[in-house]
Amino acid sequence: MTAETRARAACLIGWPAAHSRSPLIHHYWLRTMDIAGGYSIESVPPEGFAEFVLNLSAHGYVGANITIPHKERALLLSAPDERARAVGAANTLWYDGDKLRSTNTDIEGFINNLDACAPGWDSAEDALVLGAGGSSRAVVFGLIERGIKRVHLANRNAGRAQALADEFDVKANEFGVEIFPFAWRDVGQVLPRTGLLVNTTSLGMTGQPELEIDVGLLPPDATVADLVYVPLMTPLLAKARARGLKTADGLGMLLYQAVRGFELWFGQRPGVTPALYAHVEADLTKA
Repeated sequence: MTAETRARAACLIGWPAAHSRSPLIHHYWLRTMDIAGGYSIESVPPEGFAEFVLNLSAHGYVGANITIPHKERALLLSAPDERARAVGAANTLWYDGDKLRSTNTDIEGFINNLDACAPGWDSAEDALVLGAGGSSRAVVFGLIERGIKRVHLANRNAGRAQALADEFDVKANEFGVEIFPFAWRDVGQVLPRTGLLVNTTSLGMTGQPELEIDVGLLPPDATVADLVYVPLMTPLLAKARARGLKTADGLGMLLYQAVRGFELWFGQRPGVTPALYAHVEADLTKA
């Protein structure tokens, strides 16, 4: 089989990477859309990452997903778009001719999942984002682009929240958005006017402490999003649903962030369907 007729293939590059559900998602789409292609896991240590990425085509790949701990270096080794530069990390690579380009699809994954799970969420004037790491950067960028009037940032290290707010100051002004960093201890003061609450921390994840937030302080029309997907139903989401609030879970974001990479590599845009959700959910919850 020649290079021209060989089935296209993409991969996930990480260290470690074996735990990823990305192959499950992409293989499902390849199978159900009847596309001849492949998706593999490549466990590449930091010292071998640059060689692997700069020779991605020679390794047989038309593109790749990037996960921990390589996202920042992937940005430096490729031609990033505005989203990847804003987040400071790249999670998707593809070839434009001979040029290796990169983006960060966590932004659209977060926003598109919210649109699907909680239509009308963007009528909220105030959003509260918990955490100031890489995922928080993607969330804040998405909220700015959607024009949420006020984005409140709370982090256990208040200095990191301030630094993140400073980084997005120009972008926020462009969209008429105000960003307010504040101390974690003051979260309760912001909750009563929070139309969208987003947890980007690891709190509530299996093996981590629970996120102690009083969802009873939220308005009755608020939406709660949790980026954690193990467990799928986090304590935060369980409490929000018990109150009748709209919710968006981390699995939905995981699925939606995978869409554009697949389209870039295989030429067709896949859909996030209930069947795909159930397929990945079954894998997450099996013993």
